[in-house]
Amino acid sequence: MHTTRRDVLRLGVAVASMTAGLVARSSAETDTGATPPSIRKGDMLYRALGSTGEQVSLVGLGGHHIGRPSSEEEGIRLIRAAVDRGVTFMDNSWDYHDGGSEIRMGKALRDGYGDKVFLMTKIDGRTKSEAAKQIEDSLKRLQTDHIDLMQHHEIIRMEDPDRIFADGGAQEAVLEAKKAGKIRYIGFTGHKDPVVHLRMLDLAAKHRFRFDAVQMPLNVMDAHFRSFQHQVVPVLVKQHIAVLGMKSMADKNILNSGLVTPVECLRYAMTLPTSVVITGIESMEILNQALDVVRTFEPMPPSQVAALLKRTAMVAADGRYEPFKTTAKFDSTARNPHWLG
Repeated sequence: MHTTRRDVLRLGVAVASMTAGLVARSSAETDTGATPPSIRKGDMLYRALGSTGEQVSLVGLGGHHIGRPSSEEEGIRLIRAAVDRGVTFMDNSWDYHDGGSEIRMGKALRDGYGDKVFLMTKIDGRTKSEAAKQIEDSLKRLQTDHIDLMQHHEIIRMEDPDRIFADGGAQEAVLEAKKAGKIRYIGFTGHKDPVVHLRMLDLAAKHRFRFDAVQMPLNVMDAHFRSFQHQVVPVLVKQHIAVLGMKSMADKNILNSGLVTPVECLRYAMTLPTSVVITGIESMEILNQALDVVRTFEPMPPSQVAALLKRTAMVAADGRYEPFKTTAKFDSTARNPHWLG
């Protein structure tokens, strides 16, 4: 299975390139960098995952939201519908819905569906022992012998990088799992402050380690307040590390401003140097909306980006529509410190 999933993904992209013959290159460019080239296969676009050699769907299926439908069957139906329509990037985490999201995804990826996707999940453990336990839990729930991308989750405190790279820290468990073939690539996520992301990257470099991917909030409000787009993305682009965008609508918080539409939020995030834009999908209507944006996607021209940022500048300046930065509402490890170890 380790080889099968990788080979199928690469073959699919090769076929896409030959059959569609379309490589969309953007002339749109912000101070962050140009929109990456995309390959279209049918209605889906695929982009390179940093310098890994992998190609992933421009839309990623968010793991937390897939645990929200009241029935497990509905969650499984949504995952399979997304895969059937070209979505390959699967997001998840060890802690989502007490493991429920991983369990649903594991069941959905039976019957050959697992061979069609690039599977990512996250762990919260900061110690080697806790991280190792959570890795094994995730493998069991996801019903797989390996995970394509494992990420250190919720790097939101200044001390998180120190704990992860300390002797006996979580990074040791992740590297051992990679050596054992249980993990292919390594990344980290966070939503609090770009300074913490930069510290994580700096400490990794001091340990002579380079992450394959980094996940962060990228949206029309972020550009104005403690901006991951302005502070972190240029560093990742320079180092050829995959940029994983999340919280394009911030669980509807950004939509509550009344200034932007879901389509604008998605198009903006896709116009940035993102390998994938991970979006919460908890209904067929939301899945259809995301896929329609990809089907018709053209990068926003600079004039349109400027107009959108001007429209949101005043209300975004204090972070009120990004509560994951300004409150503990989104900090699951703060509410459950025992997950850290």
